[in-house]
Amino acid sequence: MSRAALLVLADGRFPAGGHAHSGGAEAAVKAGRITGAASLEDFCRGRLHTTGLVSASLAAAAALGAEPAELDAAADTRTPSPALRATARRLGRQLMRAARATWPSVELDALAREFTKGAHQPVVLGVVARAAGLEPEDAAYCAVYESVSGPATATVRLLGLDPFDATGVLARLAPELDRVAQTAVEAAWRVCAEGVDALPAASAPLLEISAEWHASWSVRLFAS
Repeated sequence: MSRAALLVLADGRFPAGGHAHSGGAEAAVKAGRITGAASLEDFCRGRLHTTGLVSASLAAAAALGAEPAELDAAADTRTPSPALRATARRLGRQLMRAARATWPSVELDALAREFTKGAHQPVVLGVVARAAGLEPEDAAYCAVYESVSGPATATVRLLGLDPFDATGVLARLAPELDRVAQTAVEAAWRVCAEGVDALPAASAPLLEISAEWHASWSVRLFAS
């Protein structure tokens, strides 16, 4: 494993497009569900154990070499919201562009040819991890961290929340990130033996509904 490659991939400055997305935080702020550090922590915890777990499992399975087309179809079935499916593919395309420039790979080239409109971001993340010489655990950690760091960073901008408070939220969630990442890797190994039905299907209906509401706004700070 290249720890330097992991740092590059997990760095918020890696040009994968995530900075333009709030992970549902913008809609939650407008609806009054996030008002400060405590409610941000609740929001991030819910996201971690639902969409974060699913994303991490997909990424880890892709890093293990599971068939990307099957994983992408599984991601579609676990994402009822058309707005979130479109967002996942948009982020997948951006991540693919950045990764192919950073870690040229035959496998990434093949994925780009197969998914001209973009694969789901967690699937791309797993293939990128392979191209960078990383392990399934690394892909899972990147996915779970993204699931909470995006909303935390967005809330600093949306509410003027103290960045120290937002970082404190992430630090308090760290033990749970460890557990969710491990659960995701275990699920990914089951995928290799049992197929994609072994992937978690933890749902977050309010995130899905909020994503459709957010997509209808004429003015918004974040793309999702």
